[in-house]
Amino acid sequence: MSATPPHAYVHLTAGGVSVLLDLTGGRLPAIVHWGAALGDLTLADVEALAQANIEPPAGNVVDLPVRLSILPEHHTGWVGKPGIAGHRDGADWSPLFTTTTLTVDGTEHPASPDAEPVAVGAGAVRVAAHDTVADLGLVLDVELLPSGLLRARAEVTNAGDSFYVLDDLQLAFPIPPQAREILDFAGRWGKERTPQRRELTVGIHEREGRKGRTGPDAATVLSVGVPGFGFGRGEVWGTHVAFSGNHRHYAERLFTGFQVVGGGELLLPGEVRLADGESYATPWVYGAYGDGLDAQAHRFHDYLRSRPTHPRRVRPVTINVWEAVYFDHDLARLTDLADRAAKLGVERYVLDDGWFRYRRNDLAGLGDWHVDETVWPNGLHPLVDHVRSLGMEFGLWFEPEMINLDSDLARAHPEWVMATGARTPVPSRNQQVLNLGIPEAYDHILERMSAILGEYDIAYIKWDHNRDLIDAGTAPHGRAGVHDQTLATYRLMDELKRRFPGLEIESCSSGGARVDLGIVERTDRVWVSDCIDPLERQQMNRWTMQLLPPELLGSHIASGISHTTGRYHRLSFRAGTALYGHLGIEWDLATATDDENAQLAVWIDLYKRHRELLHTGTMVRADEIDPMLLVYGAVAQDRAEALFFLAYVGRSEVSPRGRFTLPGLDPDRRYRVRPVFAGAPDEGLKPPAWFNVPPQGGRADGLSAGSEAPGVSMTGRALAVAGLQTPASFPDDVVVLAVTAEA
Repeated sequence: MSATPPHAYVHLTAGGVSVLLDLTGGRLPAIVHWGAALGDLTLADVEALAQANIEPPAGNVVDLPVRLSILPEHHTGWVGKPGIAGHRDGADWSPLFTTTTLTVDGTEHPASPDAEPVAVGAGAVRVAAHDTVADLGLVLDVELLPSGLLRARAEVTNAGDSFYVLDDLQLAFPIPPQAREILDFAGRWGKERTPQRRELTVGIHEREGRKGRTGPDAATVLSVGVPGFGFGRGEVWGTHVAFSGNHRHYAERLFTGFQVVGGGELLLPGEVRLADGESYATPWVYGAYGDGLDAQAHRFHDYLRSRPTHPRRVRPVTINVWEAVYFDHDLARLTDLADRAAKLGVERYVLDDGWFRYRRNDLAGLGDWHVDETVWPNGLHPLVDHVRSLGMEFGLWFEPEMINLDSDLARAHPEWVMATGARTPVPSRNQQVLNLGIPEAYDHILERMSAILGEYDIAYIKWDHNRDLIDAGTAPHGRAGVHDQTLATYRLMDELKRRFPGLEIESCSSGGARVDLGIVERTDRVWVSDCIDPLERQQMNRWTMQLLPPELLGSHIASGISHTTGRYHRLSFRAGTALYGHLGIEWDLATATDDENAQLAVWIDLYKRHRELLHTGTMVRADEIDPMLLVYGAVAQDRAEALFFLAYVGRSEVSPRGRFTLPGLDPDRRYRVRPVFAGAPDEGLKPPAWFNVPPQGGRADGLSAGSEAPGVSMTGRALAVAGLQTPASFPDDVVVLAVTAEA
């Protein structure tokens, strides 16, 4: 440990982003700059930047300049949300930390006021600090990842003899005054991640998640940018809390003009009481800067794709049987569905809810993870063996964190039901929460799941979580237990993956109510929503990609009439919408016509031919000129090819619609753009001249099943700036465009 507190500036830069940290005078790290890259900096440059960041004196505020650290400190005169809230029997509630060590990429740096700034590319900074009066230790980690994504976390340790009650530990990143428009997300079951915008005014815009899970209405990425920022332009700074339990995101503007975005775990009363030597660590809080929302999203995507745990093999075409059979499990019907799926080219078959004891509806059985002998007298072996013989993987549904009161497990262990006081929490979907924070309950579920996974050849778990955590306490005292429950869920997933190498897990939570980087560290896919209506999915997929790349998004082709909205949509719209994601089917194929089956096979083949591009390419979303037309796609990393989608989500007030552009291509290369049809084009499609449709064909316009229009050749610059006339189409349809570079 250094005898003198560290005194240094650290300049992290990667991916076109700079983060300049001030760690002078033994103080906690403060961000001098977070945004576009600054280039090489000398000590004089850095000191000038730091000095330029000091505000002038103002009336009726503290006499010294307020210094905002990543963990905002009340003692400096900061009157916004403090970084730490806690006490020791009413004392030690406003700590003053002094740094003791500074390490950069694992190397300790001594105090040296005359040293040049520590300059690294992507790198990790760790600061240890202590408050000898409050008897608290602190460790702050700040990292700039190669993608330009910033992240930080904090750990506080009680070094005193008495309990320290921790109420909050929040991190904050400063943002400049030109960032004045907020974008975050609302939503509900079946309509997750609905964007909403508003002005950042003096005060706090705070989004709390108190559901015990991320929630369909979670902020997801809370961004603040220059007014009018879009996908391709406008600086924007955003934050994401990588935690699957209770959490908080916020943006705050003070009367002094200070602005921050930040967040952390939302702790319930009494959840964290630290005895001597005990510690609490926050989840990672991410900061994503970009010139435009696409640039911000790319930082998340590039980071996720760089992880060793990111799924590398091709994303198999999946069929889930839920909307085909619900609880009506019949071996003959399910094997017939497997036969039909295999003929279409499906690669993974998932048996959903209803396979375990007493589970003939949603009133009973959760917690009793034994194959129901009354439905499956020979176990799941006949179905699993049949699916595997067809060359498909087998997947199985679990809901490990939940319990029905009508179950053998609840009757044997009522104390394992999460509850506060002597009352049972209000039911939701006829179920309660199984307290995995109790070691015996955790061990039981781990044993039961391991037994099933060990007996059958199961490659995939659909991991569901169908209710909010209300009155989620631990018997007999009733102390709040969401924090422990969330960490226990993480441990359970981690242990199952350790025991069963290669096992993949999908995060499903009433659809898309648990989409965050905490759960994604342990899963290989998220279910975006229980609503597979393609019109709704166009928006939900579009905005879920602000955080996650498309290969992690479960995106299925459903039946013609949506089970959640009652709308009817043509197959071209359902399949064209599902194509940009991890493709699957959720449909009773026995009801599909021969023509629909033929079209499905072509769509599946199209997905297989392009999934490498779709799942490794750069996501591009064109800024909307007509809100009824969405233009988006994937551009290969070398920009040699791309696949774009024109989604007609409503009727425009003008016809024809005019031109659309294709951003993201190499401006100096020439590309051929041509439409791709998986079957006969819909009658509502009227081709523009640039399709160059041959005169022959089954229709007056020359378009017929399997026809391939030659399209048009233009430079990437012309496509991005001038664009192409939009094909005329009925609403609720998708036109797919293949873009290839010419020699």
